Amino acid sequence: MSKAKRRVFKADFKAKVALDAAKEKKTLAQLAQHFELHPNQIFQWKQMSVNRASELFSEAPLEYKQAWEAEKSRLYEQIGRLQVNLEWLKKKYQPYQESPG
Repeated sequence: MSKAKRRVFKADFKAKVALDAAKEKKTLAQLAQHFELHPNQIFQWKQMSVNRASELFSEAPLEYKQAWEAEKSRLYEQIGRLQVNLEWLKKKYQPYQESPG
């Protein structure tokens, strides 16, 4: 007995469904029947689109901000490691000095 595979929807399909739901020309039940989805799924996608609509007009989308923060964090970590290595090398490297005597 095999389980049914979960369907995976692309972002453009989700956006289309969410926009149709936001127009409110059809009921959720009608949209669900048309797109072969559960009404709760359509409602969730609609809520996501409404809640995140302000990101469309912000300076940079949330994904770019998160990617930038992750990259910045990675670079600061690398700088820290390089500074530790430099300090270690400075301590270990001592020019040969001839002892008096």
